[in-house]
Order: sequence, then structure tokens, then C-alpha cells
Amino acid sequence: MRDVFAVVYVLLIVLLGLFGVISKRSTKSIGLAVSYLLFTFIVPITGNLILVLSENELLSTIGSYTYFIGMDLMAFSLFDFTLAYCNISWKKHKNIYIIYALLTIDIIQYFFNPFFGHAFGMEAITVDNAPYYRLVPYAGQEFHRIAVYFTFATSLGVFIYKTIRVPRIYAEKYYVILFTMVLAGIWQSYYIFTRTPVDRSMMGLAVCGILIFYFSLYFRPFRLLDRMLANIASKMSEAIYFFDASKRCIWANSIGCTLLDIDPDNLENVKQRLSAMFDDLGDEQANWTSRQQISSGKDTRYFSLEKHLVTDAKNKKIGYFLSIQDNTKDVLRHQREIYNATHDNLTGLFTKEYLFNLIKEKVTKNSATNYSIAYFDIRNFKMVNDIFGNDMGDKVLIRVAEWIKENATDEWVYGRLAGDSFGVCFPTGSIKLGPIERRLSRFIISNDSFDQNILMHVGIYRVTDPSIDVSIMFDRAHLAQTTIKNEYNKHIAVYNEQMRDQVLWDQKISADLEKALEERQIVPYLQPIVNNKGSIIGAEALVRWIHPEEGFLAPFKFIPVFEKNGMIVEVDKYIWRCACETLASWTDKRADMFISVNISPKDFYFIDVYAEIKDLVEEFKIEPSRLRIEITETVMMTDAEKRMAILKKFRESGFIVEMDDFGSGYSSLNQLKDMPIDVLKIDMKFLSKAEDNKRAETILRNILRLSSDLELCSLTEGVETEDQYKMLNEMGCNLFQGYYFAKPISVADFEKLTA
Repeated sequence: MRDVFAVVYVLLIVLLGLFGVISKRSTKSIGLAVSYLLFTFIVPITGNLILVLSENELLSTIGSYTYFIGMDLMAFSLFDFTLAYCNISWKKHKNIYIIYALLTIDIIQYFFNPFFGHAFGMEAITVDNAPYYRLVPYAGQEFHRIAVYFTFATSLGVFIYKTIRVPRIYAEKYYVILFTMVLAGIWQSYYIFTRTPVDRSMMGLAVCGILIFYFSLYFRPFRLLDRMLANIASKMSEAIYFFDASKRCIWANSIGCTLLDIDPDNLENVKQRLSAMFDDLGDEQANWTSRQQISSGKDTRYFSLEKHLVTDAKNKKIGYFLSIQDNTKDVLRHQREIYNATHDNLTGLFTKEYLFNLIKEKVTKNSATNYSIAYFDIRNFKMVNDIFGNDMGDKVLIRVAEWIKENATDEWVYGRLAGDSFGVCFPTGSIKLGPIERRLSRFIISNDSFDQNILMHVGIYRVTDPSIDVSIMFDRAHLAQTTIKNEYNKHIAVYNEQMRDQVLWDQKISADLEKALEERQIVPYLQPIVNNKGSIIGAEALVRWIHPEEGFLAPFKFIPVFEKNGMIVEVDKYIWRCACETLASWTDKRADMFISVNISPKDFYFIDVYAEIKDLVEEFKIEPSRLRIEITETVMMTDAEKRMAILKKFRESGFIVEMDDFGSGYSSLNQLKDMPIDVLKIDMKFLSKAEDNKRAETILRNILRLSSDLELCSLTEGVETEDQYKMLNEMGCNLFQGYYFAKPISVADFEKLTA
């Protein structure tokens, strides 16, 4: 019988050693604690093996020492394993050292037992007809039992605490080891208190070690996993269906049941309902994904379907599961985001950036089709907002967008470019400009009690090179539109190369202006002004440009450009300075002569005209009356009160103010009574344009009489013949200017003329 136990113990020692080596090599964090525990289990079992095989007292005593010290080591490692396995951070607390101190003291007291005999002794008995030495416990042995049992009980307490605190589905990994430890402890206690000769409880300890090895490193709590997976699948946002190998549904989560409107206890019709709802379920494929949509009346729902094959350990098909995600909210939100990013909020047309991308794609992909680009602009849209309010302005923009949609075909792409401008790309042959012109001339917005005519201008660029940037195409269409922006009877203009040449010319002379002013390429020309006796009493300063490359440039070639881009301000300031320099240099006969300088309407926007001219007069020390200020009636068309205040300041400072081109507009007579001016300039073209010369002469005679009655000096320009001069003299005109007396000439020639 003792031999049988010896063989069993040897086998257990081998197994524990093997499992200990495997545990030590494990990559799991618990592996090292399991390894130490298994190796310490070997020590008391080895002690018992010595006791079983020994028939003399010395060897039995050695076996007892091995057994008792091994129990202490096992208690050490069991407590460390418990802390690691149960994730208890008691190592930060000092109370843990009580256990370590008890076990350490117990091991030390065994080393003194051979000298004091206080722990245990040995007595001989007969087992299986052979001598067997068993333990006779003393006081030291009782201390050993207290230390080991206290440590063991503490470990059990940790396991009990953990089993109670964790959710029930997690308790399995704790109570199996707890149950094994309790059985091993009871078995060991039975051996101690019954004084059974051969300690069979070592087999229980070994089994406990083997179970700890398995549950710590290899056990997978399938019941826990099943419950967790079932809970996870039930709470997932998509519908889940599990099918067996015969394609029969065996489980569906609550969302899956809701989607098909079925009872979770009756899954017989799942396959049929899914087939009726979706076009494809991937029946012929192992793993499959699909995006499908279901339309019901006006509503459309969007779904993502995924099928995954499930196999066993031998890779044999045991079924599959199908997940269905309702993406309707995400898809609709994404569609709204795309729409908002590509469409204008007010009109619903494409945004500028998206329109440009569409046009680029269209003109490059369809190279066989000729396309045109149209730039729509609402004339005086700001005035619509100012007069009728922003709501009316929005209504106009919406109506323009609707008008474009109404006239468009499927081949058109169109969008809103900016505040009041729209862009269209269309096949060149898809429209006739005549009918579009007529529709634009009758473009009316109705607003409750009144109708408002809206003037739109359209510039068209016919695409000849699809590779150029779309923004350049629209620039050219816009350029064409600007050529008619001041016209009311023409609504469409088509781009041509002359327009491009004009733009290049405008850019060139604009770039040359700064250098021209520095090098005095721009010079003042003076056109004499004579009195009714024919004597020259002053001149009007007119700008001329002697360009190093282009030669002598007439004003009409550059003045309109500078008027448009605002650079006229720099030209005017330069001419004012030149006029002051000239006046300051005149002495003797010309000391009382004056020079009239023109002030552009743009000057009032960009500079303080009064301060600029006043500073020049003071700088060159000339009388203000010698530098006459000449304005046109268009100056007074905006901010009339502010402009009149400026003119009053000029007159109060001694300047003489002239109004040029009187009669060429429609508001002069109305403003004449209030305008602070000294000289009224009348253009002789007034007569040449008249169909009835007698009526024109009558009007001219009365204008001259009116100026006299208002105590204004009259000056007629454009006098080209002696008869005109005599006639004007007889009518009472005060001053004269025109080719009859002299053309505009250089300052040097003027000085020679007046020498």
C-alpha cells in the first residue's frame, strides 16, 4: 500500500513540475505566480514521499522537516497567487506583512527544533508490517499550524470576498478554485486531527495545484462568454440573426425582431421576411457585405448588410450570422451636409466652388460639345435693398434663380457666384440669344401691390480652350457684361478678343502710371480761355501722356481707364501740382492769368479734395482765385449736401468754382439755384446736336441770360468758328474757349503765345 502512494506522489511531483515549467514560460501576467505555487506544492509532497518510503527515524525526520517547511512555502506562494488572481492591491498595505512575518518565524523555529525539541518528535508504529515513523506534535508544531491555517484562511477569505463582489457571471473563475481549496483544506485537517499514518491529503493539494494551473492559464469561461455575447448582441444597434447550417434562424436580437415585426419565440419566418424586404441576402457567398435601400411611398430607408460564416475547430461550416444596420439617419444627414456644402442657402442653386468643379468636369469630359459660360448680374441690386428692404432683395434673388431654372435644360449647370451674380454653363447651340434678350427685357418682380422691373445684364463667353481655369472663363464673361452695364435696352453681350485686348491695355497703362508720374511722361496741356475782347486771360489744364513706347496718348485712351479703377485721383493730384507750379512761375504779363483744373467725382471718394488743393496753393504761394476749380454736374449726383459744403469752403477761401458741361444732364436747372458756383461752362455741342437750331439758339440765349441774372460768369467751350464767336458775344457770353482760338498746347507753347 505504501508503494502505491509513493508511485502516486512521484507522478504528482512530475506533473506539478511540468506544469510549473509551462506556467513560468507563459506570457500571461499570472503565469509567474502560478509557477511558484506549483513548485512549492512539490516540496510538502516530496516530504510525504520520504515519510512513506522511510523505515528509519532519521530519514523520517528529514521528511517531516521537508514537509513542514514546504507547507510554509506553499502558504507564502498561495497567498501571493491569491492577490494576483483576484486583483487585490493589498501589497500597498502594511497588514500583509503580518502573514509574511508569521510564516518566516515558523520556518526559523524549525531550524532550532534539533537543538530544543520544541516543535515535534517522532514515534515508531507499524504500517503494512513495516516500521513507520509519525509525528508527535509539541508547542512549536501548534504555532506552525496556526501560521499556515491563518494564511490559508486569509486566502480563502479573499476568494470568498471576490466571489461575492463580482457579478454572478464572473464568479465561476473564482468559486471553482475556492471549492477545490476548501476540499483540500478539509482533507488536510482530517489527516492532522485523525493522526492517519500516511498523509493522503497531499493528493488533494496536488489536484488543487493542477486545477489552479488550468483555471488560471487555460480555462475559458464559455458560459460567461455566451452570456456576454448574448447581452452584447442584444444591445447592439444593428439587427442580428444567427442561422444554423441549414439556413434556419436560431436566434435574433430584439432589434432584429422589431425590424421584421416578429415574435422572438417564433423565428420560423425570418428567412422569408428578410428575402421579401431585401433584394439580396448573399446566399451564395460565405462572407458578404451590401448596401441596400427600401422605398415606401416618399420615404426611403438605407441599410448596410453583413454576412459572416461561422466554422468549428475543423473549419466545417456550422452556420452564419447576418447583421443589418439601419443607416437612414446617417445617410440623410450626410446627404444634407453634402447639399448644404454644395448649394446656396437662399436660392438652392449650386455654390460657386461646386459649380466651378461641375463646369470643369463637363467641358473637359465632353470635348466634342461646344460650351458657353454666362455671367448674370442684377443692375443696381444695392438700390433694390436700400429702397425696398432686404426681404425684397432676397425675393429678387430667389426669382432670378427660378428664372434660370425655368429657362434651363438638363444639359445646363448653374449656380450663385456672389451676392447678386449668377453663373451658367450651357451647350452653345442650346439657346437662341434673341428670345432670351426679350425675356430679360420683361423681367418683372411682383410684390403685393406693385410690380418692379429688374434689369439684368448677361455676359457670355464661348469656351474655345477647355483647359483654362473656370474662373478665367467667368472673368471673360464678366468682362463682356461690364461693356453694357450702363445700358438699359441691351441685356446680353458676347465676349470677343477686342475686349481682352482692352483689358490688357488697361492693365498695361495702369502698371505704367507710377513710372509715368515719376518721369513726367504725363504733362499738362493748356487750352487758352479768352474774354469778349479776344484777349487770353487764362487756360484750362488738360492731361496728356507722352508714352515712351506708345507715343502721344490722347486722353480718351487712358482717362476712362483711370476713372474706372480709381487711379484718376493720382493723375488729378499730379495735374493740380503742375498747374500750381506753372502759376507760381508766371510773372509780368501772366501774373494775373488763371488755370482751371478738373476735379473728378472719384476724387471726392478717396481724398480730401479741399485740403489737397488748399495745401498746394499755400505751398506755391499763389492766390486761390488763380487756380480755378472745375466740376461737372455728375459730382453732385451723390452726397449733394456734402459736396455743396465742400464747394462753399472753396469759395470762402477765395477759389473760383466752375460748373462744366452745363445742360448735358437733367438735374442742372434744379440744382443751379443752390449750387455754390461762380462760372457756368456751356458746351457748343449743345447747338451741333440740335435738330432745330433756332430753338437751340433760343435756349442758349436764355441760359446766358439766366447766368447773367444769377450773377454767374458764362464760359462757352467748343467755339470753332468766327461766326460762333460773334453770335455768342452778341448773346452776352463772357468767356470763350475752343479751336477757333487755340487747341490745347504745351505750357511752353502757351507761354510763347502769351509772351
